[in-house]
Amino acid sequence: MRILGCVKEVNELELVISLPSGLQGFVQVTEICDAYTKKLNEQVAQEEPLTDLVLLPELFSPGMLVRCVVSSLGITEKGNKSVKLSLNPKNVNKVLSAEALKPGMLLTGTVSSLEDHGYLVDIGVGGARAFLPFPKAQEYIRQKNKGAKLKVGQYLNCVIEEVKGNGGVVSLSIGHSEVSAAIATEEQNWTLNNLLPGLVVKAQVQKVTPLGLTLNFLSFFTGLVDFMHLDPKKAGTYFSNQAVKACILCVHPQTRAVRLSLRPVFLQPGRPLTRLSCQHLGAILDDVPVQGFFSKAGATFRLKDGSLAYARLSHLSDSKNIFNPEAFKPGNTHKCRIIDYSQMDELALLSLRTSIIEAQYLRYHDIKPGALVKGTVLTIKPYGILVKVGEHIRGLVPPMHLADILMKNPEKKYHIGDEVTCRVLLCDPEAKKLMMTLKKTLVESKLPAITCYADAKPGLQTHGFILRVKDYGCVVKFYSDVQGLVPKHELSAEYVPDPEKVFYTGQVVKVAVLNCEPSKERMLLSFKLLSDPKKECAGHSQKKRKAIDVGQLVDVKVLEKTKDGLEVAVLPHNIPAFLPTSHLSDHVANGLLLYHWLQAGDTLHRVLCLSQSEGHVLLCRKPALVSTVEGGQDPKSFSEIHPGMLLIGFVKSIKDYGVFVQFPSGLSGLAPKAIMSDKFVTSTSDHFVEGQTVVAKVTNVDEEKQRMLLSLRLSDCTLGARATTSLLLLNQCLEELQGVRSLMSHRDSVLIQTLAEMTPGMVLDLEVQEVLEDGSVVFSEGPVPGLVLRASKYHRAGQEVKSGQKKKVVILNVDMLKLEVHVSLYHNLVNRKAKKLKKGREYQAIVQHLEESFAIASLVETGHLAAFSLTSHLNDTFRFDSEKLQVGQGVSLTLKTTEPGVTGLLLAVEGPVAKRTMRQTRKDSETVDEDDEVDPAMVVETIKKHTLSIGDMVTGTVKSIKPTHVVVTLEDGIIGCIHASHILDDVPVGTSPTAKLKVGKKVTARVIGGRDMKTFKFLPVSHPRFIRTIPELSVRPSELEKDSHTALNTHSVSSLEKIKQYQAGETVTCFLKKYNAIKKWLEVEIAPDIRGRIPMLLTSLSFKILKHPDKTFRIGQALKATVVGPDSSKAFLCLSLIGPHKLEKGEVAMGRVVNVTPNKGLTVSFPFGKMGRVSIFHVSDSYSETPLEDFTPQKIVRCYVLSTEGHVLTLSLRLSRTNPETKSKIQDPEINSIEDIQEGQLLRGYVNSIQPDGVLLGLGPSVVGLAQYPYVSQYSPSKKTLYNRYLPEGKLLTAKVLIVDHRKNLVELSFLPGDTGKPDVFPASLGLPLLKQEGRQIEAEERDHKREEEKEQKNEKRKAKRNQKGQEEAQLPSKEKKEPQKPHAKKQGKRPHLGSGSEQERMNKKQKKAALSEEDDSGVEVYYREGEEEIDETSVLPKEKQTRPAEVPRLQLSSGFIWDVGLDSLTPALPPRGESSDSEEDEKPQQATQKKKSRKERELEKQKAENELSRIEGALMDPRRQPESADDFDRLVLSSPNSSILWLQYMAFHLQATEIEKARAVAERALKTISFREEQEKLNVWVALLNLENMYGSQESLTKVFERAVQYNEPLKVFLQLADIYTKSEKFQEAGELYNRMLKRFRQEKAVWIKYGAFLLRRGQAGASHRVMQRALECLPNKEHVDVIAKFAQLEFQLGDAERARAMFENTLSTYPKRTDVWSVYIDMTIKHGSQKEVRDIFERVIHLSLAPKRMKFFFKRYLDYEKLHGTEQDVRAVKAKALEYVEAKSCVLED
Repeated sequence: MRILGCVKEVNELELVISLPSGLQGFVQVTEICDAYTKKLNEQVAQEEPLTDLVLLPELFSPGMLVRCVVSSLGITEKGNKSVKLSLNPKNVNKVLSAEALKPGMLLTGTVSSLEDHGYLVDIGVGGARAFLPFPKAQEYIRQKNKGAKLKVGQYLNCVIEEVKGNGGVVSLSIGHSEVSAAIATEEQNWTLNNLLPGLVVKAQVQKVTPLGLTLNFLSFFTGLVDFMHLDPKKAGTYFSNQAVKACILCVHPQTRAVRLSLRPVFLQPGRPLTRLSCQHLGAILDDVPVQGFFSKAGATFRLKDGSLAYARLSHLSDSKNIFNPEAFKPGNTHKCRIIDYSQMDELALLSLRTSIIEAQYLRYHDIKPGALVKGTVLTIKPYGILVKVGEHIRGLVPPMHLADILMKNPEKKYHIGDEVTCRVLLCDPEAKKLMMTLKKTLVESKLPAITCYADAKPGLQTHGFILRVKDYGCVVKFYSDVQGLVPKHELSAEYVPDPEKVFYTGQVVKVAVLNCEPSKERMLLSFKLLSDPKKECAGHSQKKRKAIDVGQLVDVKVLEKTKDGLEVAVLPHNIPAFLPTSHLSDHVANGLLLYHWLQAGDTLHRVLCLSQSEGHVLLCRKPALVSTVEGGQDPKSFSEIHPGMLLIGFVKSIKDYGVFVQFPSGLSGLAPKAIMSDKFVTSTSDHFVEGQTVVAKVTNVDEEKQRMLLSLRLSDCTLGARATTSLLLLNQCLEELQGVRSLMSHRDSVLIQTLAEMTPGMVLDLEVQEVLEDGSVVFSEGPVPGLVLRASKYHRAGQEVKSGQKKKVVILNVDMLKLEVHVSLYHNLVNRKAKKLKKGREYQAIVQHLEESFAIASLVETGHLAAFSLTSHLNDTFRFDSEKLQVGQGVSLTLKTTEPGVTGLLLAVEGPVAKRTMRQTRKDSETVDEDDEVDPAMVVETIKKHTLSIGDMVTGTVKSIKPTHVVVTLEDGIIGCIHASHILDDVPVGTSPTAKLKVGKKVTARVIGGRDMKTFKFLPVSHPRFIRTIPELSVRPSELEKDSHTALNTHSVSSLEKIKQYQAGETVTCFLKKYNAIKKWLEVEIAPDIRGRIPMLLTSLSFKILKHPDKTFRIGQALKATVVGPDSSKAFLCLSLIGPHKLEKGEVAMGRVVNVTPNKGLTVSFPFGKMGRVSIFHVSDSYSETPLEDFTPQKIVRCYVLSTEGHVLTLSLRLSRTNPETKSKIQDPEINSIEDIQEGQLLRGYVNSIQPDGVLLGLGPSVVGLAQYPYVSQYSPSKKTLYNRYLPEGKLLTAKVLIVDHRKNLVELSFLPGDTGKPDVFPASLGLPLLKQEGRQIEAEERDHKREEEKEQKNEKRKAKRNQKGQEEAQLPSKEKKEPQKPHAKKQGKRPHLGSGSEQERMNKKQKKAALSEEDDSGVEVYYREGEEEIDETSVLPKEKQTRPAEVPRLQLSSGFIWDVGLDSLTPALPPRGESSDSEEDEKPQQATQKKKSRKERELEKQKAENELSRIEGALMDPRRQPESADDFDRLVLSSPNSSILWLQYMAFHLQATEIEKARAVAERALKTISFREEQEKLNVWVALLNLENMYGSQESLTKVFERAVQYNEPLKVFLQLADIYTKSEKFQEAGELYNRMLKRFRQEKAVWIKYGAFLLRRGQAGASHRVMQRALECLPNKEHVDVIAKFAQLEFQLGDAERARAMFENTLSTYPKRTDVWSVYIDMTIKHGSQKEVRDIFERVIHLSLAPKRMKFFFKRYLDYEKLHGTEQDVRAVKAKALEYVEAKSCVLED
C-alpha cells in the first residue's frame, strides 16, 4: 500500500513516520535507496567512516512529507501492531513504467550520484535514467540546502521537465516554483494502478456526508475526504459540484478506494509541515466532551481551545472487557491525558487509560537527573538491571550501581517484577537513554545533588561515587556526567601513598567542593570533611580486633586476586592481609604458577607475617624464610648482627648501585654492586628480581645509623655442599609443582584435570594434526577439547611426518600457564630400556627440555628422564650466554633416586660444567644452516649417475626458477643447478638475475662443480661419489667464451676457510635468500658455497625500512654489501648494507633497546654483542616529564657514538647529533662539563635527590647542581616530606644558574618563580607560609662579600699581568683601565651594599647580553662529578648579581613573541665609574661620624658634585642611553610618540616587574597617542596587547581586545596575527577554530587558505590540508587557482610529502606549461629538497619550451648559475652549448 507520511523523528538507524488517522510507522536505514545502502555496506566492509556518507539526521528533518510503501505489518511482543515502511523509489514508483512517464509529472526520488554536469537521481522506474542538471538544482541548493551540494540518499520532490527516447532518459527539475505548482492532469494518463500519494489534483465535490466528502477527480476517479482532512476554515461550507484542489493521501491496493485531503498544507508539494507538536503534551485534562464516536476506530473530543482531539479505541478504556460504548455519546465528558500529536491529521491524541493518566512520567523529556523515580524490574542481565519507569520508558542500572558495594550475584537481591526506587544519573531524551542508580546512600541522600557544573559552589557537601582511582587521586562522578577530581593531598588528613589500595571504583563518598570552573568543566573536590563521629566508632571497633604479631605463622584463606598478589583473611578472626605474588615461593616461576591457580576460598598453611602497619598486614610464604623464623635464626635488632653472619632474606628493591635486601624481622641492608656477584655486573637488574629469596653475608654494620652492608657473592654465601643445596632446591621446586597439580585437579574443566594427571615420561599414541612452518609438530587433541600437544623441530627427531599419521610420543613437560604439553618423538625416549640404575653413579645424559629453574635430560644408556636443578644456590640466578644450557647438549648427571616418583622424573645433580658436550646437529653443519630446506626439484632424480667432469659444456632446459638458483634438466634427465652468481658477469644492484631465465628455455652452460646431496659439499672431480653429485653450472658469458674457466674450490676443508678469503671492508655482490624474522637478519648467498648474513640493523639507517624490511628487499634481489667479518659460530660471512660497521666516536648507527632504567637512561645493543648506554640527557634535544615513556625493549633507535672509552659505548639519541641536517631546534643544550654553563643561564634538568642542604638537580650526564632550600621555593614547608612528594627523583625542573665556581666545581641554582618564570615547585593550593626574606637576603650578602674578595684576588692577578703588557694597556679604552680600581673604592670605609650604582649599571649591561630579563639572585651550589683541571681564572670574568631585598615572583615572557623589539638601538647605560654614590640611607650614618671638613675639602667636594651633575646631564642627553625607569620611558615616548618599538619596550619594562595592569595602561596610551596615519605602528601595539592578554589575561579579556582590534584595523591582518599568536603558544584548538571563522569571513582571500593549509601541515594533518586546498579551489576565482596550487605544493615540499608536491607542480604545469613563475618556484623547491638529477631534468624540460626569448634567457642564466655552483666544467660548457643552439635556431626561424 502506498501512503503519504510525515517525518516525525530522525534517529541514526531509522525514521519514525507519522501516518494519517494517528498511526505511525518506521523506515529502516536500508530502506532509503539502493545507492545509500551500497555506501553503508562499503563503510561496514572497510570498518571506518566514509567521508561522503551522510547520516540520516542530515538527510531528513522532522516535518518532511514523504511517499512510503507499507513493506510489512508485524506484531510486537506485547501484541501491538508495528508498521514497517520503505521510501526506496524502486518500491514507491514500482507501479510506473518508462513509457508512462510524461512531462509535468511530480515524482519523488533520491540522489544516487554526483556527475560532472549534474546529479543522477534514482526515481525507481525500470529502464529510465533520470538526470538533474546543476542549473535546475541551484535554487533548491541555495534556499533549502544552505549552499551545500546534494548528498547521496537525499530525498527530492522532482518534476519531469522532458522525456527522451520513450522514457529512457528523463530530465528533472526541483525548483520550488515548479514543484509547488505541479498538478496531476488527464494528459499524464494516471490510472488507479499507478496513482501515487502526494499528487495534487483538481476535483469536484460529488456528495457532502456527515463524515466528510465524496470527490470526483481526473474525470473518471472517485475518492473520499475524511472529516479530519477538510479545510478547517471552510468546514461546513462545502456544496455539490464545488471545484476544489485535493491531495491524494493513499490508495487502498485491494478496494482501490482513494483517500484525499483538502488541508492547505498538503496542496503545495515540497513544503514541510510546520506544526510538529502540541504545546500541552503530557497534560491531564478534566471534563473533555465527546464530539463523535466511531465503533471500529475510536472517538473524537473537543478541547477547550476549540480544536479536535482523537483517542484510538484501545485508549478509551483500561481493557476491552470493561469498555462501554454508551459512555461515549456526543456531549459526555471524560478525564483524559494528551499522549501524542499526529502531524498528518493536526490532531492531539488522547488516552483515557487510568495507568497512563496516573503515570509519573510520560516521556524521557519529563525525567530530570537527580530525581527519584519508582519502577519495576524487567530483566537482570550481566550488563545491569533493566527497570520499567513508564509506559514506554525503560532505564538501566549498571552493575556498579546495584548497591553501595559491588554485587557478585544481583539475582539474589533483585527479582523480576520487584518495585524499586532509583535515582536518575543521566537522561538523554534524544537517544532515549536513561541511567539510574540503586546505591542506597545516593538514593537516600538528603544532600543537594550536583546535576551541572554551575551547581557546584565551593564549600558545598554532597554524595558522589568514585569513577576511577589513579596514583594522583580519585575521580568522583555525580549526575549528568558531571565529575571532579580529589587530588592525592585531599584524600585524607594523613598521607595516602597508594590510593588504589584504599579506595575502589564504585565506592560512594561524601565530598566537599573546593572550587569549580563551569566553562572548562573542571572541579576540585576534597574528602577532608568535618570529623565524622561514625568513623571514630569504627576506629575503636577496629582496635578491639585481635592483632597478629610480626614473625607469627598463620593459616590464611584467599579472598580475591589483585594485580600484585592475593588479598587474604587470616584465620580464625578473618583479619584482612596481603600476600604478594613474589612471596608465594622461593622460585620466581613457581610464584606466578601458584598465583595463577589459587582461587578465592583456597586455604594456605604456615604463612609468615612479615610486617604490620596501620592495619595493613603483609605476609610471606617462602619456605626458606619460614624455616629461618621457626629455627630462631632471624636477628630482631642491629645489636644482634655481626659481620660474617649469614642471613636469609628477600630482595626489597633494585638500584643501579646495588640491591636492598630485607629480612623477616623488618631489618634491611644494602648489597653494593661490587660485592653482589662473583661475575661482572653490567646491570643489577640482570642478576636479581624484586621479591627473590637470597642468602646474604653481613660485611659491615653501623648500629648508630642502623645500616649494614651485605655480600651476595656465591663465594661468600655457601650454605653447604653444592650437590646437597642443588638437590634441596630441586625437591622443593618439584613439590610445589605437585601442589599446583593438585590445585588443578580440583577444577571443573576436563582439560585442566587431564593436564594435572599428565606427568613427564608418560608414553601416548597420538595423531599428527599439522606440521608448522618452523618444523614443529602439533598433535590432535583427541577426546579432550582444547588440549595442545606439541613437539619442537628438535623433538621431531628428523622424522618425516604427515597429517593424520599415528605416532608414539613421550611427555617431556606440561606447561601449566600456557596449558601446553611438550612431547618428543625420539625413539630412545619412547622405547626406554629396562636396565637397573644405580644411585650415586654418574651417567651421561642429553638435555631434552629447559625450564626456568630446572632442566629435564634423558639418560643416554636407558632413555629415562631425569630432572636436575639449574641452580645450586638461591643467589645463583645469572648466566652468561656461553654458560646457558641448550636443548640437545650433553651433560654428566649423578643420580640421587633410581625410581621416578609422583613427578615421573628421576632426581639428579649435574656434574662439573667441564663435562658438558656441545649439541650434535648435523655432520657438516658448517655449510648448511638448520633452517635451510633443500630444493625438492634437485632431489627428484639424484640417483642417476653422470659422466660429466668440471669444464664440460652442456645444454639443457630450464625446469624451475628459484630466488637464488635455477634448476636445469640436462640430457639423460640429469638435474643441474645454476646459482644466481653464475648467470651474469655484471649484476645490476636491485635486479634478480634468475628472472633473466624463463622456464622451458634452452641454455648452454659449463660445469663448474658437483654438489653431494648427502653432505651438501662440493666434491672434487676425483672423488668416487662425484658421478652421483648434482652438477653446478655457469651460464656467465665470460665463462662460456674462454677455454680457461673457473672451478669451485672443492678442496678446502671447511667453509670457514673459504670465507677467510674475504677481507673486512671489501664489497661483494650477494643474493637475498630469505628474511629471517625470528633471528632478525637477511640470509644471502655470495656464491653457491658461500653464505652470508646481514643483521637487520645493518640493512639501513631508515626506520621505515627497518620496520617493514620485507617491503624493501625482494627474495632473489642482488645487493651490494660490505664485509664486516666472518661469523665464528657458523661458516657465514657477516655483511652490512650501510658501509663498514665501525662503532667509533662520531659514527651514527642503528641499535636496539635492551633495557630501560627509569630516571637513568637506556641500554642499547648493536650487532655482534657491542653494548652502549644512553643517558636520560641524551634521549632528546628537548627534555620531557616522561623521557623514557616511548622506549620499550626491542625498539630500534638511531644512535650517535659520543665515546668508546670503556667496554660500554656512550651514546646520544639527540636529533641534532643523529641527523644534523634537520637543524632541529635544540631546546635543552648538551651540558657535558661545567664549562658549558654560564651564570644567569636558564637550564632544565631532572631532580637527582633531596639532600640536607638542598635539592640536587642533574643538568647533564655528569653535571649536578644544588639549589639550597631558600632558593627551591618561595614557600616554607614545615614538613620536609613535601620535598620528596613534589620533587620526586626524575622530575623535570627549570633552574637559573646563579654561580659557577670553577675552582670548587660548584654550580648554584635557583628554582624560584622570579628567576625561572615557571610556577613554584609547591602548588599555591597547599596554603604554605611564604619564606621569610631576611634569610635569603643575608645569605645573598654573604655570597656577595665572598665573591667580591675572589674578584679582588683575580683583579690583582690581572693587574700584574697587565703591567707586563704595558703597550697593550695603553691601547685600552679608559673605561677598561678603570675597572680594576673598583675593589679599592670599596675599602675606603664603605661597606659593600647591594644597590651601588656602578654595579647596577654593569648588571644592566649583562642583562642585555643575556637577553633574559632575570633580576633575581638565588643561591645554589652544584656538585660537578668530573675531576677536571681548574680553569684559568682570567678566562672566566666574574659576573656580579643584584639581589633584591624583597622577592617578588616575576612573570617571564614565554616563547612566541619578543617584547624587546630592536632594543639594540639603545646601547649601554651611564659609563661606570670607580666611586658611585650609595643610597641615601647609607650616607646618613657616615655623615654623622665625619668630623667638620676643612674649606679646601668643601671646595673639592663642591667641584666633585658639579662634575657628577654634568656627567649625569651628559649621560641623559646621550642618544645611546638606555631607559631605566618609567620616567625615562615617558621622556622617550614624548620625543617619539609614533614609535611602536618604544611603546613595546615600555610595556616590556612593566611586565618584567609583573605589573600587568600598568603594561595594559601603556598599550592603551600608545593606541591613543600614535597618529591615525601610522597604521602599521598601531597594528604593532594591538599585536603586543593581544600577546599580553594571551599570556596573562583570560579568554574573555583576549576576545574583547581582539574585537576592538578588528574594528580599528584591517580585520584580516588582525585575524592572521591572532592565529599566529595561538599557534606559537601551542593553543592549537583555538587556532583551528579561528581559522574556520576566517574561512567563512574571508573565503575570497587566498592568503587565509594558504595560511590554514600550512598550519594543518605543521600539525601533521596532511589529509586535512589536502581537503582545505580542494575547498579553496571551489571558493576562489579561477584566476587564483594556479597560485594557490603552487603555494600548497611549496608547503608540501617544506612540511609534507615531497612526492605529492612534485605531482601537484607537474599537474599544474601540464595544464599551464607557459607559467614561468610556477616553473621558477618548482625549480627553487627542487634545488632545495631534491637531487641534482631531478633539478637537471627540470632545467632540460624548461629550456626546450617555446617561450619568449626574454624568458628563455632567464632560464638559461639560472641553469648556467646552477651548474657553476654544483656541476663540473664540462656541465657548464654543455649548458652554454645548448644556449648557443637555441639562439641559432631562433635566428634561423627569423631568417626564414
